[in-house]
Amino acid sequence: MPEMRFHVLWPDGRREACYSPSLVVQDFLTPGESYALADFVEKSRTALTIASERVREKYGFACSSALDQLARIESAAERQAPGGRVTVETFDL
Repeated sequence: MPEMRFHVLWPDGRREACYSPSLVVQDFLTPGESYALADFVEKSRTALTIASERVREKYGFACSSALDQLARIESAAERQAPGGRVTVETFDL
């Protein structure tokens, strides 16, 4: 199963490399685009949940790494100022 990293710039200036066990993230996020904080979290939640389910379909168990990444995204989002935007910088395929 192809995995990827998507690199984001948080509103507070911090950069993060985020992991996905599937390329499905490409269906929800676009490099060079910025997203309202809530929109980024929702798109990430949807993509990483799908990615985890793809792992379940193939291997019989959910992907804990995808779910852990989602938890890190949600936690980071809570620390951001309201109204901030998250920029998706690049994908590493």
